[in-house]
Order: sequence, then structure tokens, then C-alpha cells
Amino acid sequence: MLKGGLYIMDAASIKQEYQDAFDVAPQSVFFSPGRINLIGEHTDYNGGHVFPCAITLGTYGAASPRTDTTVRLYSGNLPKDGVLTFDVNDLSFNKGFGWGNYPKGMLYELAKKGAKFDHGFDLYVHGNLPDGSGLSSSASLELLVGVIAKKLYNLEVEQMDLVYAGQQVENDYIGLNSGIMDQFAIGMGKKDQAMFLDVNTMKYEYYPVDLGDNVVLIMNSNKSHDLASSKYNERRSQCEEALRRIQQGVNVKTLGDLTKEQFDQATYLINDATLIRRARHAVFENQRTIDAKQALDDHDLKTFGHLVSASHISLQYDYEVSVPELDTLVDTAWAQDGVLGARIIGGGFGGCAIAIVSRDQVDHVKEVVGDTYLKRFGYAADFYVAEIADGTHEVTA
Repeated sequence: MLKGGLYIMDAASIKQEYQDAFDVAPQSVFFSPGRINLIGEHTDYNGGHVFPCAITLGTYGAASPRTDTTVRLYSGNLPKDGVLTFDVNDLSFNKGFGWGNYPKGMLYELAKKGAKFDHGFDLYVHGNLPDGSGLSSSASLELLVGVIAKKLYNLEVEQMDLVYAGQQVENDYIGLNSGIMDQFAIGMGKKDQAMFLDVNTMKYEYYPVDLGDNVVLIMNSNKSHDLASSKYNERRSQCEEALRRIQQGVNVKTLGDLTKEQFDQATYLINDATLIRRARHAVFENQRTIDAKQALDDHDLKTFGHLVSASHISLQYDYEVSVPELDTLVDTAWAQDGVLGARIIGGGFGGCAIAIVSRDQVDHVKEVVGDTYLKRFGYAADFYVAEIADGTHEVTA
């Protein structure tokens, strides 16, 4: 069912879709959320802080064990792909296998941790995360498969084990040098709470999201991105090179260890304009995230909004991962009454931005930003008010 441009799903409808695909009813149904990040972008692989939360948009999955060793996959989002199959004893990467590499990769990483798979399963997935939106559809699928495998194979693994396995799928199996934030937010999410995470120590705290009379508005540019083929890996390698140069004169393990003042004094060690900009974003964004948490503690929503907007400027000019579509969404939102702040979210080069908007101004902001965007680019942006959800879990009809 469509509602507000989104496909609305529940356990009962996914069960029926599974039965339509495989001619039998599924054993179990699961849900894995997407995520947004209030602030703290590209800091997770630079040893900084992040401030994400899971959302009610995500991926449903229905599954049943098989008696043989075949795994059958079907996506309600990609029906033209038909049923993808592989043997649970052959978990090698196959570029031509498309989206099926994410479930296969999750089993591969769990097998490395000692999991034994003595039978296959059938899996039907259907998500309402917009394609290429930067809301972490791949991490959503990874954690979905992890939780399904935990149940079907009676695995004794903790949720954090699944989080780390999901990151390893991205890094080692798929080849995207991402950090831990997406899998962490999706696997460990709690309804109505964000997570303030220090990726250096993996210490975290749940934090009730109290924005007063404001909501988080997701603005989807509908410009798709593919992080694995974008300059995401290049940005990470640039930060690593900047860190290597800083370490020639400063005893730090990550860019997140540096204060803004320490970084300023160390820029002569980097001595490269591009590398300085990349590292400056990582250092300053980390501090912005810490300051944003403090602003919420102080109930200072104005300062929180300013920090959110400053994050976008840094991502646009220092990290250079924004695009005209995202800048248009953010710039237009900034000009509207009732908007505290706005910025790009996710890896960049497309996808979504968020705006912190007064609840009574949401419809106006959507109308003005949407009209401006359509006139400039010739196609529509989509808008959704974010609702914060629990992490990946089994659901009942």
C-alpha cells in the first residue's frame, strides 16, 4: 500500500508476499530499520563521535529453513532479478550476483566467526528505504540477514557481533571502506532514542530525542549514489594520509583524538591543501557532534540547529561530498521560517538531507523546498518525517 509516496508494509503483508513468491507460508518475519545521523558525518572511520538513530523506514524479511543446502533469495523491490540461488557451502563473492552478495557476505562473515550452516533457507525481502538514498539500505539488509541466521541456525552471537560482521561485509567482502556507524545504529537502535557513540572506545549512551516542537524532516533528492564506485574510499584514504603525516610529529592514533587547536598547530605537518581540508572536516565535525550533544543537554535547540547547518558547510566545502541537488535542498530549507538547521546525511554524492523543522511549518517547508527543487532539476524530491525505531528484530503479524 502506498501512503505519502512510501510503500507501507507490515508482517501480514510480507507473509503474503513470501507465500506468493515461494508457494508456502514463511516460518518467521523480521524488520530491520534504516538510519539517519543527526550529526557526525564521516567521523566514524576517523575515530570520532556519531549521533545516529534507527528509523521506521527499513527492510522487512520473511524466511523459512530448507532441508537441503540451497539458499533462495527474492526481493520485492527487484522482481526482475527473479529468484537468486546459491549453496550455503559456497559463500564466495560473485560480482554478477548483485544484491545477493549482501546476504551471502553476511553468512560468509558469520562462518569466519565459527557459525555452521547445515541447511539452506528461503528469504523474501521488501524494503521501503528509497533506492540510493543514503539511509543505509545495505546495512539494513546485512543486519536483517544476521538476525535471521541467528534464529534459523540457533547461533550464540550477540547483537554487537552481528554489527561487526555487517561492517566486515562492507569492508572486506564488498570493498567499501566504511565505518561502524550504520550497522551500529541499525542493530542497536531503540525507539525514540538516538545513540551517542565514541567509535574510538565503542562506548555509547542512548539519548532521548527531545526536539521540543520540532521534527526531523528527511529530504530525499532522488539522486542515487553508489558509494562503492564513488569517491568515498578516496576520502577515507586522504584522511589516513593526513593522519600519517600528523603522526610524524604528534602522538595520536586517530584524527578524532585531536582538538581543533591541536589540529591547527599540526597543519604544517600535512602541508597539502586537499588533505588539510579533509582532515579538518573530520576533526571539526567530531567537535561539532560533541557540542551538539551538549546543546541538547542544555535544551539549546538554536545552537543545535546552527551546528547541524555548520556540518553541511564542512561537508560541502572541506570534504566535498555534496552535490548541487543536496545543496539546493539545504539552502532552500535554511531560508524558511521554522527551520533550525539542515544538512546532508550519509556518505554523500546524492541521497538525502535532513532539516530540523518546527512541526507547524513542515507542510510549508515541503511545498517551498519541493517546488524550488522541481523547477531547478526537473524531477521531484520526496519528504518524510523521521520516526525513530527499534533495531533489527523479529516481528509478529
